[in-house]
Order: sequence, then C-alpha cells, then structure tokens
Amino acid sequence: MPFKIREVYYFTKPGEDNTDLVVEAVTKYIQRSDIRDIVVASTSGATALKFAKALTDEARIICVSESPFRREWGNEYPCMDPKIKEELERLGVIVLDRIPYVLHGFLYETSKYSFPTPEIVFKETLYAFGQGMKVAVEVVLSAVDCGVLEPFKDVVGVGGSGTGADTAIVVRSTYPGTVFSKDKEKRLEIREIIAMPLQKKWWD
Repeated sequence: MPFKIREVYYFTKPGEDNTDLVVEAVTKYIQRSDIRDIVVASTSGATALKFAKALTDEARIICVSESPFRREWGNEYPCMDPKIKEELERLGVIVLDRIPYVLHGFLYETSKYSFPTPEIVFKETLYAFGQGMKVAVEVVLSAVDCGVLEPFKDVVGVGGSGTGADTAIVVRSTYPGTVFSKDKEKRLEIREIIAMPLQKKWWD
C-alpha cells in the first residue's frame, strides 16, 4: 500500500493540559503498531507515571528526568519525587534522573562567546516544531546514549513545553554522535507525528 492514514492529535495551545490526551493518543498508536518502546520526558516523574499506568503491560517505558545543569537556569535539582520514582520502578519503568542534557550544557551553552554551534542550530531547528518536539527527540537520544535503549529502531518519544506532555512522535533512535551520520540507516529520522500543539512556546 503506497500510503497510510493516521489519526493525529493537534492541540490549540502547548502545555500540561494536553497530557491526558497525549497518553490517549500514544495508547491508541501502541495498540495498532509493533513499537514497544516509549521514552517520556518527566521532571517529577508524574507524567511518566500516567504513561506507566496506561501502558505498563503493552510497552517498555523509559522515564528521562532533568540534568544537574538546570541549576544554571535557577531551577531546583534534584527534582524527581522519590515516592513517584519508587512507584515507577515498581511498575517496571526505567528511570534516568541524573544524566546530562544532550542539547544543553555543552562548551558554549552559557559562555561569553556568541556564535552558533551544531547543538544550538539543531536545537533551534527542532524548536520550530515546538518545545515538546525538541524534548521528545532529546530524551530518545539520552536514553540511547545511556545504554538503556537500543539504537536504530523506531520508538515513541514524548515531550512537553515546561510541564506535562503535549508532543509525541515516532522517531528512529540513535546516538547523539550519529544524528547526522553518513550512514543513512543510522541518522535521526522523525517518522510520524502522534500529537503536537499548533501554537508553539518560545523560551526567552
């Protein structure tokens, strides 16, 4: 068949109010596909817990929380709720809560020099699709880089615009170092949109 018809959830605005609908959209997708890996960005663990409760028997869920670098933005760290972490692990979720950011914290992130780096260009390009898109891609790269997710396979990535979830995609997992690989079978590919906000959130 030369084409497929898919259901996509498009939200009017970004933000955590969309979380339950993203869980619904991903659940529907998983039930009709062969994909069994979901990588969820979740600061406190609460968003990942919603996915775990909905899909724990149908998919392997990886929760990626925040990096210590968030303190440079004036945010608290560590930030995952210990009780939620305990429940996630009881449900079989793989929790990554003390890892570096893939697209932040590199050599020139907060330096006095102002010239573009590959990370900045890549990050800003993903932001054109929304904050959640950038996060959904980043957590998949992080999970592969930490060795808990196999590279070069189709997975679901979930991200949000600050809190909660508003974006879900099907993406080829890969290492940060092979995002632009000469080997086309290893390059990052965003294959499908499952859910995404129409209005974008831009950070100052």
